[in-house]
Amino acid sequence: MPYTTAQKKLAGVNWLQYIISSAVSQQATSAAEQQIAALLRERHRLRTGEADDFTITGSDALAQAQAQSNQVMTLLLVSIACVSLLVGGIGIMNIMLVSVTERTREIGVRMAIGATEYDVQMQFLSEAMVLSLFGGAAGTLLGVAGSKLISSLLGWPTTISAGAVVIAVIFSAAIGVFFGYYPTRQAARLDPIQALRFE
Repeated sequence: MPYTTAQKKLAGVNWLQYIISSAVSQQATSAAEQQIAALLRERHRLRTGEADDFTITGSDALAQAQAQSNQVMTLLLVSIACVSLLVGGIGIMNIMLVSVTERTREIGVRMAIGATEYDVQMQFLSEAMVLSLFGGAAGTLLGVAGSKLISSLLGWPTTISAGAVVIAVIFSAAIGVFFGYYPTRQAARLDPIQALRFE
């Protein structure tokens, strides 16, 4: 198709919108951009001091724009993950606090027959860790299944790193320990006599 026809019939303009060119090597890119700018200024009859009426975008600028876009996307995903972890951690802490309240007599009985504060703390801390591990494993399975489903429906290639999956599960266990620490300390510090009287 003649480029004039493409301009008028497809783009609806009477000038060239894009010209794609390549340099002989990566090292010659900067010199090529300067030569192209000088040629365009000459063809457009621009005087010295007049601003360019065109834009030259090199491969470095495109790569930089793509890197910035990827960085913004990464920060967005990290922010969403942090909010999700905070909400999940608060949920674990609330569940464990309710569990400690409901099992106060059980804690009192355990302490009355010889369990130490450390034993009680480790019991509830392990429960919090198991709870968060199950949540992390379920979330990981849903994430993997969702990415496979999107990949098959839209034809987008996806790669799931085994290391990322392991880190996600370990991090979820760490969240359980972090947010479960306060309820477990509350359980370990209960007075056995008061705990046995609890209704």
